[in-house]
Amino acid sequence: MSVGRLGARLLIGGLFIGHGTQKLFGWFGGPGRAGTEGMMEALEMRPAKVHATLAGVTETAGGALLAAGLATPLAASALTGVMTTAIRKVHLPNGPWAANGGWEYNAVLIGAVTALAETGPGELSLDSVLGIERRGPAVALGALATGVATSFLTMAVARRGRPGVTSGGAGTAALPEDTAGDPTTAGTQPS
Repeated sequence: MSVGRLGARLLIGGLFIGHGTQKLFGWFGGPGRAGTEGMMEALEMRPAKVHATLAGVTETAGGALLAAGLATPLAASALTGVMTTAIRKVHLPNGPWAANGGWEYNAVLIGAVTALAETGPGELSLDSVLGIERRGPAVALGALATGVATSFLTMAVARRGRPGVTSGGAGTAALPEDTAGDPTTAGTQPS
């Protein structure tokens, strides 16, 4: 039995669901759609409404898939994309430490979901029950690479969405976290 993997999936997936619903619905003290759109605008992730929705949906759906152990490599990839974007748009200039608004927390989450992609979600998962579990080093590296590439693509699209900019540049896909003090997100102090 893989109780440790189940616990990790439920904890990490559940927290991502919470962050996604903060962005989408304002639950758990989150900013809701309007606040998330404002955050995306401030981060020059345009069109802000689209990026705010994508961020909330990616976190909510990715967290739900991870918690259920369904399409685990896809969930890991989606969540890696979100965290990579948060690092690049918000946390990188602050250095590694979360106490200074840095990227350590985001990196730990990327490491955790990559590890789950490598080991698989375990016997207590929908992937296992349905007989579709995929795991191993190649799966983990593929999920990691896809998440990072998606972040770059997302940021390139956001760059094109800026007024006066006609061609893309380095970018990311996904969303920095909410303004409720979550260290994985944009423009906030770590909690």
